[in-house]
Amino acid sequence: MAWLTLILTTPAILVAALVLSTALSLFRNYLDARTIGVPIRFVPISPLNPFWALVDKKVLPIFRRLPYGGNSFTRYNWRGWEIEDRYRSHQEMGDVWVLVTPLKNWVYVNDPEALMSIFRRGAEFPRPVFVTEVLNVFGPNISTAEGESWKTQRRIATHCFNEQTNDIVWTETLSLAKDMLHYWLSKTSLPTAADDLRTLSLHVLSKAGFGKSFRFQGHDERQSESSPSANYKESLQTILENCVLILGFGVNFIAHPWLPRRFRRVHEAWVSFHSYMTDIYEEEKRAFAAGETSDHNLMTSLVRASQDAQKTSGGLTESEIYGNMFAFNFAGHDTTASTFTFATYYLAAHPEVQNWLSEEIHAVFGDREPHMWNYRADFPRLKRCLSVMYETIRLLTPVPPIKWTADHSRTITVGGKSYLLPPHSMVAPSYGSVQTDPRFWGSDSLTWRPSRWIKDGKPGDEEFDHPVRGAFIGWSEGTREFSQVEFTATMAVLFLNARVDPVTQGGESMGKARSRIMDLIANDSGYVLLLQLLHPERAPLVWTRQ
Repeated sequence: MAWLTLILTTPAILVAALVLSTALSLFRNYLDARTIGVPIRFVPISPLNPFWALVDKKVLPIFRRLPYGGNSFTRYNWRGWEIEDRYRSHQEMGDVWVLVTPLKNWVYVNDPEALMSIFRRGAEFPRPVFVTEVLNVFGPNISTAEGESWKTQRRIATHCFNEQTNDIVWTETLSLAKDMLHYWLSKTSLPTAADDLRTLSLHVLSKAGFGKSFRFQGHDERQSESSPSANYKESLQTILENCVLILGFGVNFIAHPWLPRRFRRVHEAWVSFHSYMTDIYEEEKRAFAAGETSDHNLMTSLVRASQDAQKTSGGLTESEIYGNMFAFNFAGHDTTASTFTFATYYLAAHPEVQNWLSEEIHAVFGDREPHMWNYRADFPRLKRCLSVMYETIRLLTPVPPIKWTADHSRTITVGGKSYLLPPHSMVAPSYGSVQTDPRFWGSDSLTWRPSRWIKDGKPGDEEFDHPVRGAFIGWSEGTREFSQVEFTATMAVLFLNARVDPVTQGGESMGKARSRIMDLIANDSGYVLLLQLLHPERAPLVWTRQ
């Protein structure tokens, strides 16, 4: 009987202990938040809780149907609430407010000048590496390092992302985009563009990262069960498509033989990709020591820059080189592919923007074919193509930046007033708000309008316009030009002589079909590892020659 009582009461005791612990943590953090002197809201679960991140959007609709379901918990306690909320919270509470959670306090800032100051003061407001350390899949990297280690990695990475790399990205993208468009034009309809755009992004990374070119294959042309160890591309593709498993469970765990086959395939890919990088690393070290030259790509550049740095200030370790190659591929593949997908669907709903792009493309290139396009001469002139990327990221930022105060109190100035933030405070630039606030972007701030980034001028000779410095934080830090070159080159190829439209369904008009595309973007965007269009296959597209 005693055992039965224990079995029945233990869950209740554990739940009570969890509730008590949460309440005490919230109260302690509330006392810290009060010292700042700004509006406060509460949520009972930390946004950094990995289990909650898996179930938040499934569970919260149940709570919203309960009496008093419209509260801070249902409003703020899920990934991506900032995109839905936009600037509403800051209109209610001002340009700075605090979200109290059981783990940390989150300070949300909506002031461009304050945000510029926070990003400039990187030593005072570092990145919270305890959040990004899951990216140490192959070793420490620029996303997880701090202090002097971060400075070293940043210096060497910056050296590798140069004009020579951008030229490679430009040339490879033009070739792949041309093949992708040819494939799309051969289809009466395209169930989803997302898979093919991910393939393009992966192949560009393959060339720029490792010097390997691969022929473009459409999503229904690829073998579904290629071995992840067949070649470098298959290994990397398997890793990138299954990052949730690696980041969630860790490399050591997924190696267990009793796990499902999918786990074993991912671990096989990890082993194969690690072996591939090791072979390149050893070969490049040998070539460097012998004074031999080699093909230019990110991997060889990292190895050679590190070997050079070893002579003076110190370079990267072998594991740091592997770690950074993974970080470059992870960031460059998923973020760029997600932005590509959103932009393509936005364009399908806006034929006037397609015409606007085509006008610039023809002004820049005339009758020249893509193989004659020149990166250094032509890329700087394609401002309209680049503006599509900026405008898409403005409304749908794939990976928002976060900072924190670490072990010290820090001061920020918002609207001329100073606020002292306690130690261990998370600082969240309110990207969903500052990038759509009508004060900075005008009355149509929630409208997708790429022309807002362009000053009046002649197509091909226009100037890029940043409406308010600090009001766009899509690239607060990082190697952004790589993705800009890739995106711009792809847009130029696609809309030189082609256009995209939604496939009409059930006798609807084209206008209704375009409205359906916009509804899909608004209602079917969500976070997996980053913000993406969850079900693009619900809105098939069709590509035609102009």
